[in-house]
Amino acid sequence: MSELSLPVVTSLPNRLLRLYAGLALYGAGIGLQIESRLGNDPWDVFHQGLSVRFGLSIGMWIIIVGAAAMLLWIPLRQKPGIGTVSNVVFLGLFADAAIWLAPTPDALAVRWTYLLFAIVAIAAATALYIGAGLGPGPRDGIMTGLVRLGLSIRVARTLIEVTVLAIGFLLGGTVGLGTVVFALAIGPLTQFFMPRLSLPRAAERE
Repeated sequence: MSELSLPVVTSLPNRLLRLYAGLALYGAGIGLQIESRLGNDPWDVFHQGLSVRFGLSIGMWIIIVGAAAMLLWIPLRQKPGIGTVSNVVFLGLFADAAIWLAPTPDALAVRWTYLLFAIVAIAAATALYIGAGLGPGPRDGIMTGLVRLGLSIRVARTLIEVTVLAIGFLLGGTVGLGTVVFALAIGPLTQFFMPRLSLPRAAERE
């Protein structure tokens, strides 16, 4: 059996630690990218736009949108895990905490530092969260469901992210160069972190 097909061996506490560390780091990344004011990722353009237009914090809208996304899982026949529910409950809280704690910088160099650290943090957090293997995020579940209906991953993800980006921009969310940098960098960075933050695998006996 090849190394890639070996079963993952780790304890539930280890997986939970990865899950919640990933959510906390992801929330910190969201907060720093928003505070950079250089442009958010597509979903947070949407969350910020909802906050600007209808009130409530960005983190609360992350929670509300996450819960609403899970409702879309029903017709798509997706099954949530503890990671999915934890994402809905905690990600917005961590993001609001980061927004509240991080000073809003004026210097452009500091704003770029915020942005670049945020993108790296989100990529590492994604690897931790996926590595926990406790269920996809509510927004990712929509993409997975659309793939099951026959769309390619690229088409499904592009359709979702372009839609939320456009709506978020119209509502007042921040779109800028940071949005483009995020789009270009997040895939390669996540790919870089995945093998480095992956769980140990057991050697199977012949």
